[in-house]
Amino acid sequence: MPSIPFARLPIEKERRAISVPGHEDGAMHIMAKILITEDEDSLRSFVARALRLDGHETDEAADGAEGLEKLKDGVYDLLLSDIRMPVMDGIELAHQAKSAFPALKILLMTGYAEQRERADDLAEKIVDVVSKPFALPDIRKAVARALAA
Repeated sequence: MPSIPFARLPIEKERRAISVPGHEDGAMHIMAKILITEDEDSLRSFVARALRLDGHETDEAADGAEGLEKLKDGVYDLLLSDIRMPVMDGIELAHQAKSAFPALKILLMTGYAEQRERADDLAEKIVDVVSKPFALPDIRKAVARALAA
C-alpha cells in the first residue's frame, strides 16, 4: 500500500475587532493571543479569565523561564508579565523576549516601587508597567493600549 504524505499546517486566525461588553468606552478592541507570566496562580488565572471573556486567546506561565519556552513554541501578540518571579524575573524575560521577538509587545506588572524603577531601563522594549493591585478595568485598558501601540 503506498504511503500518503501528511502534514499539519497552522491556520492563521484572522484578528478581529469587536466591541466588548463591559467596556464603557464602546471602542473596538483588537483580539489577540496573550501570554500571561505571573507566579501568583490566582492572579494569573483571574487575569487570563478576564482577557478570555474579552475575546482574547490566553496562555499562562508561572515564571520567566517557562514563559520564554512558551514564547519559543508559539506566536503571541502580547507578553503580560509580572516583574518579580522565581527562576527568571520579568526584566530578564523582557530582555530575552524582545531580542528573540522584536515585534512582540510587552506589558509588565509589579507591586513594588523598586521593580518599577528597574523597568524604567526597558522603556524602549516595553509598552508600559501596570501597578498592582489593579482593578479589572485598569488591566483591560492597559492591554488595549498595549495592543494599539
